[in-house]
Amino acid sequence: MTVGFIGAGNMGGALATAVAKAIGGDKVYLADPSARKVKALATAIGAQVSDNATVVATCDYVFLGVKPQVMGTVLSSLQLAQMPSLPVLISMAAGLSTEAIRAMAGVNAAVIRIMPNTPVAVGEGMILYTATPEVTPMQLEGFARILSCAGRLTCLEERLIDAASAVSGCGPAFAYLFMEALADGGVECGLPRQIAQECAAQMVLGAARMVLETGHHPGELKDAVCSPGGTTIAGVHALENGGLRAAAMDAVTAAYHRTLELKQ
Repeated sequence: MTVGFIGAGNMGGALATAVAKAIGGDKVYLADPSARKVKALATAIGAQVSDNATVVATCDYVFLGVKPQVMGTVLSSLQLAQMPSLPVLISMAAGLSTEAIRAMAGVNAAVIRIMPNTPVAVGEGMILYTATPEVTPMQLEGFARILSCAGRLTCLEERLIDAASAVSGCGPAFAYLFMEALADGGVECGLPRQIAQECAAQMVLGAARMVLETGHHPGELKDAVCSPGGTTIAGVHALENGGLRAAAMDAVTAAYHRTLELKQ
């Protein structure tokens, strides 16, 4: 099983790193306009420097890590209609549906649309995906295997991808703001910056694992920390006064509506 990347920017590079961990760097082919960037990444993960034509002719799966506005130009240049067999095309372009990718490619290709987030770089990503009917169960199994070191995979109906991405795709930025604010609070209380930041980051990591591994509702887990008349409930009260919940909801809906605007 071989995997190619057309475009090895920040997200493409992070995914390529995860794929190399899963199947070995020698099975990963990288193509990018920046020769310096692609060579550095290939050296770091043991991958092969390639070009677009070789990637689509050689690889079983091809990640399309190019911007939405140039996707049509890139796909048309590949001349996929002239190929005897086609790779599975994996698009990470925001706002482009699987049908749009197929139309740009000019063939009835098997297409998987993914919306990953930046924590794939450390193996803790959230990768939303949807697949066209042409993607076989065996190909889906291979897809799960090549991304097994990237994080959690969740299959969704395509109509839900944009809404889910407003949570998981944009969410790391919201979480970083929250962690930074918590660390600032710790500094105000006398903690050294590095210790305050470590406390905030590890707390968020642990709290997230509690939700995922116990299956309990976040509200139930919150209640378990809040002793009657204690310090935590006092802090929760302060957050409620500050409108934390409404601000978080507004952030997600603002990101979602912006996504819809960009698709027009």
